[in-house]
Amino acid sequence: MRLETKLGLFNGLSKLLLVMLGALLIPPVVQRVAVAHTDERLQAQKQLLLRRIGHGQGLARLQAALAPGRADTGAGSLLLRDEFVTLTVLPAAGSGLIAGSPTVPPAPAIERVFEEPRTLGRPAEDFRILRYEAPLPDIGAAGFSGVSGISGVRAAGRYRLEIGSSLATIELLTATLRRLALWVLVAGAGLTVFTDAAFARHLLRPLRELISRKLRGIRLPGEFSFERLDTNTTDFRQLDDSLSALMRQLQASFEKERDFMSNVSHELLTPTSILQSRFENMLQDPTLPETHAAQIVESQRNLYRLRNTVRTLLLIANIENEQYLRHESVSLSVTAHEVAEELDDRRQQRGIRLDIDLEPDYTVPRANATLLHTLLRNLLANAIKYNHADGHVRILGRPTPTGGYELRVEDDGPGIAPENLPLLFDRFRRFTAGGSAAPEGYGLGLPIAQTIAQFHGATLRVESAVGRGAAFVVAFIS
Repeated sequence: MRLETKLGLFNGLSKLLLVMLGALLIPPVVQRVAVAHTDERLQAQKQLLLRRIGHGQGLARLQAALAPGRADTGAGSLLLRDEFVTLTVLPAAGSGLIAGSPTVPPAPAIERVFEEPRTLGRPAEDFRILRYEAPLPDIGAAGFSGVSGISGVRAAGRYRLEIGSSLATIELLTATLRRLALWVLVAGAGLTVFTDAAFARHLLRPLRELISRKLRGIRLPGEFSFERLDTNTTDFRQLDDSLSALMRQLQASFEKERDFMSNVSHELLTPTSILQSRFENMLQDPTLPETHAAQIVESQRNLYRLRNTVRTLLLIANIENEQYLRHESVSLSVTAHEVAEELDDRRQQRGIRLDIDLEPDYTVPRANATLLHTLLRNLLANAIKYNHADGHVRILGRPTPTGGYELRVEDDGPGIAPENLPLLFDRFRRFTAGGSAAPEGYGLGLPIAQTIAQFHGATLRVESAVGRGAAFVVAFIS
């Protein structure tokens, strides 16, 4: 999974967790906010009424303005749609309102907020109530002539002010605030998901460019682009510089290896040719003992293997140095039939059946016919060599959905062990192919085939399992 996708998933999951956490925390918080808002509103109404009660005539007018209550208690009430206000004059504790009595120090004001059901001219309903009790204003009897029940007496009692707000109103406010908070949270989370994804994409642009422009499709260090990335991110800059330095070292090592292989191969061809000629001349001597002649023949076999190895290394070096031309259009079907005819004797000796099915045929543009012949010959020779007697070999060719073409050379031999598959194209590495009766191992044929495939812009891979044969696939890119 790409780093950008992982960051997007992390941001999305974190925002989802944030929304879920908000859905759990918002309701109680909103409930507290709604209750606090209601209490503040009740306090504001209380202060407004207290300013009116502060004057005797104001108390009388306020009491008269309320809906008529019981005249004997001096109570009045005002019932609105979702609120009510009641004002009750209370007598002094123990004596009521006594004319001419000495002044008693008033008790301090008492205030509390509570919830309680009330029946005020309609079915009982729950209210949040602010109750405030305080002494009556000390303004003399004349000042209360308009207040029911206390006309002509000295104010020695108290009054009770109750302001109530329906809990249904609080719940409505709570639901409204909760929906608003949740929608804001969801919208904010969604917006941040998109902004985070856009920022991550912008931030990782140099990394995508590094992968697509510099690393993807690189087969050799010489194909690496050493142009510096346009970025001001220190980490990406260090990564780009480190890769460039590493590729320069690899390129230098590859060039040294190629020069060494080419030079050594050239130098070894001459002495091996001289030795071969001398061995042949010695065998022409009629006085040569038979035992010596047998030793010379065995030496010739070893020398022949050495010459083949040297020529193979020289071929690989020349291909990697691009010393071959690619100016031909080569038909894979024609090449496959030519290789099959060339190896027909070897195939028949082992009783192996061969099927060639390239439908449709594929013509490789800008190719080298000799190298493609060598590539297919090595693959088919291995399929015959590492197969059971009376086995079956297939050469199949099919176009790919992406517009390319795949050439498969399949056998039903012993297969290749999984631990050996990554080492299959290593030079000079030999191992048991699989099965007790398997041949000795692999030489330089497969490394040559891989080098030729890369020279033509193709890839060579193997598909195999022990006991199920092997398939070597050459994938040409259109």
